[in-house]
Amino acid sequence: MLDTNAYSDWRRNGTWNELIGKASVVMVPTMVLGELHAGFRLGKAGLENQSKLSRFLGEDVVKVVSPGEGTAEIYGDFFAYLYKQGTPLPIHDIWIGALSYEHKAVLVTKDRHFSRLPQVPLAPIND
Repeated sequence: MLDTNAYSDWRRNGTWNELIGKASVVMVPTMVLGELHAGFRLGKAGLENQSKLSRFLGEDVVKVVSPGEGTAEIYGDFFAYLYKQGTPLPIHDIWIGALSYEHKAVLVTKDRHFSRLPQVPLAPIND
């Protein structure tokens, strides 16, 4: 499961290349797509970046995943857990964590705050 920064780092400098290349399925949450599209619209290479994303999404191993009722229940559990711990996360990141957990996927991200959700397995961070 790719977080926004993982996709961006991979495109920019090949970070995560080996991990992504070995995956039998690479999942991209819809909220990550939204964040990427927003960045493309604000950046200087929007059309080029959009084209690269479209080609990537067309790969056989890439699957766009969206939240459903099960994800919503997991989101509720995660939100309550974080609230009780006093360690909130950005809303999109809770959804991404819930999708990763639901799909039993390793989350690829450099955001260290995901460690506040020990239920979600994280790929080793490449700095």
